[in-house]
Amino acid sequence: MKSFNRLLAVTLALLVCTASFGARKAKYVFLFIGDGMGFSHVALTEAYMAQERGVIGSDPLTFTQFPVLGMATTYSASNPITCSSAAGTALATGTKTKNGMLGMDPDSLPLKSIAYKIHEAGRKVGIMSTVQVNHATPAAFYGHNIKRSNYYPIALELPKTGFEFFGGGFLHPNGKEKDQPSIYDAVRAGGYEVARGLDEFEAKKRDKIVLTALRNPDEVLPYALGRKDDDLTLAQIVAAAIEVLDNNKGFFIMAEGGKIDYSAHSNDAIGVITETIDMDEAVKVALKFYEKHPKETLIIVTADHETGGVSLGYKKGYKYDLTVFDEITENVTTTDVDKYMNDKVVLQEHSQKAGVGWTTTSHTGGAVPVWAIGAGSEDFAGRMDNTDIPRKICKAMKIKF
Repeated sequence: MKSFNRLLAVTLALLVCTASFGARKAKYVFLFIGDGMGFSHVALTEAYMAQERGVIGSDPLTFTQFPVLGMATTYSASNPITCSSAAGTALATGTKTKNGMLGMDPDSLPLKSIAYKIHEAGRKVGIMSTVQVNHATPAAFYGHNIKRSNYYPIALELPKTGFEFFGGGFLHPNGKEKDQPSIYDAVRAGGYEVARGLDEFEAKKRDKIVLTALRNPDEVLPYALGRKDDDLTLAQIVAAAIEVLDNNKGFFIMAEGGKIDYSAHSNDAIGVITETIDMDEAVKVALKFYEKHPKETLIIVTADHETGGVSLGYKKGYKYDLTVFDEITENVTTTDVDKYMNDKVVLQEHSQKAGVGWTTTSHTGGAVPVWAIGAGSEDFAGRMDNTDIPRKICKAMKIKF
């Protein structure tokens, strides 16, 4: 046994040396964060896709076919179950903080996200989300505040970053009391152009730009469920970001599927499904870029935490029927999706009828999946903590953490 263990150790050491010697630099990095997306959310989505074809089983999403699979623990510095800002801070800075804090350590000292480190190393940076960019997860990549709910001062940090691309609008753009100068004025004063929708993007495209939704009071992207044909999508934002950021030195893109979390908080199963599929469409855009630059591109897909405790199966039995949700996808429109998501009775009835269970309307403490493909992807296999992910990204890009 001892000789076998020695042989195994030598073999592993040789593999590590070989991997290190042959490691390629990741010039272009995409980090996709499915907010609230746990293993079960993905399983639910893939089961739905199979049932839509009329078969029992699971149809893979694009990102679940990536060759590298790992898992990341998500606890915060103060709680076994993290909040979004603490999880976002961990993913952005590699440091645990207390629930409710953003871009600061538990002692309220500011932390530097990898987005700043990557930008200082000469790469361009893009931050985007289906929710507002001063919301917890995207804001963790540029903002600092002892309270994640201080949306206005967090947003004021955005134009100071110099990052080239932001996708998404702002929560409380005139402050909580609506008595502050518009954030959009500060953004423009900081040298950014603001484009609402793709037509304006094409007309106003420049080196630094904020791309927001075509129509929405707070410029968040509409839900995938009931979306209109000309509504902006995360896939389109990622494509626009590539157009702005692509250069010989490289770039870093963080793209968040933020409304997976919103749907899970509401225990809205079809919302989780459609938002997960929607983020997968954005991953496809990144994968097309990867296919052009396979030796220099790294794509990671993960989550900040798990929300809702969803399960494929409710109470007793060995069946579920996700085609129950077809009626909703056919009838719910953009104008009434919020009403549908706030109807707890209807949501519960549909989940129970479909055989989908939920344990909470909040977050859970479970580990989340990590998928990866491309340069440096091998480092994302196996068990890790969420604070390891930004370190691994910097290692792949050969940037000092």
